[in-house]
Amino acid sequence: MHRKRLLTAALVLPLVYAYVMWLPPVFFTGLLCAASALGLAEFYGMYGVRGPLKPAGIALGAVVPAGVHLAGSTHDYLIAAFMIIATIRLFSKKDPSASLKDTAPVLVGLLYIPALLGSQTGLRALGPEWIIFLYGVIWGADSAAYYIGKGFGKAKLYTAVSPDKTVEGAVAAVAGGALCGALLKVLLISSITTGQAALVGAVIGAVTIVGDLVESMFKRDAGVKDSGTLIPGHGGLLDKIDGVLFAGPVLYWMLRVL
Repeated sequence: MHRKRLLTAALVLPLVYAYVMWLPPVFFTGLLCAASALGLAEFYGMYGVRGPLKPAGIALGAVVPAGVHLAGSTHDYLIAAFMIIATIRLFSKKDPSASLKDTAPVLVGLLYIPALLGSQTGLRALGPEWIIFLYGVIWGADSAAYYIGKGFGKAKLYTAVSPDKTVEGAVAAVAGGALCGALLKVLLISSITTGQAALVGAVIGAVTIVGDLVESMFKRDAGVKDSGTLIPGHGGLLDKIDGVLFAGPVLYWMLRVL
């Protein structure tokens, strides 16, 4: 496992760096659109969304990051999405019973995945280095949590939702996020101080844990172990981006304050 994680990082990180730093912003937005569609397909599969609501939700979610890229806000797109989904439910099934049950996971999925991912277009507009900062800090926080939690973790963090997570691993995630934040500031960032970068990194590390727990909560509610089978042995896309879903908006808000 240790060797596999290092090999994956060695192969993937340079490609991500080149893609984000060297290509125009529209390419990154396209990647977010694809991730939104795939993530929504997994989420809807978890909750058994069927019929015309599923493709409609996926299609609507796929354009949200593009809308944010063009307009700078998800507000109008989410209002339109609600109207479209409610209208589809109105005419696709004449029986009004369970209409809220039918539409709720579709709309929650739109808020949970494309709306949260869309905030990264704002980060990209501030500079491609902030995307590298976001994912670099999350990778550092996750790695610290994994190794410290596995080697020294004893106190359970939240057994009802994620039995394997430990308090020690959570503390390591915050510390690892702070360390990576300070390091990436030295390498990439000039607009904030090292202390600010460490603080932002620590917050991202903490928020990443919450994002991970929220996805685990949804999976337990849906009665599934993994969100999908995209990565054999590692689950689906949502299992890999659960932390960044929460961390992206928080980083964007913090940078607006700083």
